[in-house]
Amino acid sequence: MNTRSPFKIHPALALAFAGARGFGVMIAPDGGRPVAASVPFLLIEADGKSPRVAFHVARSNPLAALAVKGGYWLLAVQGADAYVSADWYPGSGQVPTWLYETVQLSGPVHVVPPEHAGEHLDALTERFERTLAPKPPWSKERVAPERLNMLMQGIVAIEMLVETVDGTFKLNQHKADADYAAVTAALAAQDDVGSRTVAARMAALRPRLLYDRSGAAGCVSTAGGGQ
Repeated sequence: MNTRSPFKIHPALALAFAGARGFGVMIAPDGGRPVAASVPFLLIEADGKSPRVAFHVARSNPLAALAVKGGYWLLAVQGADAYVSADWYPGSGQVPTWLYETVQLSGPVHVVPPEHAGEHLDALTERFERTLAPKPPWSKERVAPERLNMLMQGIVAIEMLVETVDGTFKLNQHKADADYAAVTAALAAQDDVGSRTVAARMAALRPRLLYDRSGAAGCVSTAGGGQ
């Protein structure tokens, strides 16, 4: 990943972001071409050990056969993104750009032994079911054993040992306060969720600024003085 200094985030923050997102694109090399699949995943962190990414794919997915061979794979985790018009800046000399949050994790993979695939499914399911509380969590015990066995035969559980962590939050951190506030206000006024999410992230990074959705932008210091 090409990460510029103003936008590069700490590995711990990158891991936390990826773990909270829990969904990304897994990419593997197959000779001279890439093979990719969108996957939900569980980030496993233990004291003193390298993080692991646990996920599964359908047995018919090309990644299933590639995982048997091992290799070094890449997981791309995307957050919110938004287009920025140059017209939103108060001054001239600006150009359009795109703001986004993204993390890439990479490392060697291996297939989880079939006898442990049930534990993998339990952990992955629990990670997402708990976000739906107070709904009682679903568990595989609700599925008839014969059908569950058939379904489990149709997936391949895989783990990736995370050896490299790269993250970029490109949120106009390098811009002056007036430009920053103007773009944040403009994004907050858009209809799409991505733009509003990016605006909220930006406002949280510089809470001392005043964000006016009418298009006017200004800022106040934390001490209360004007700027």
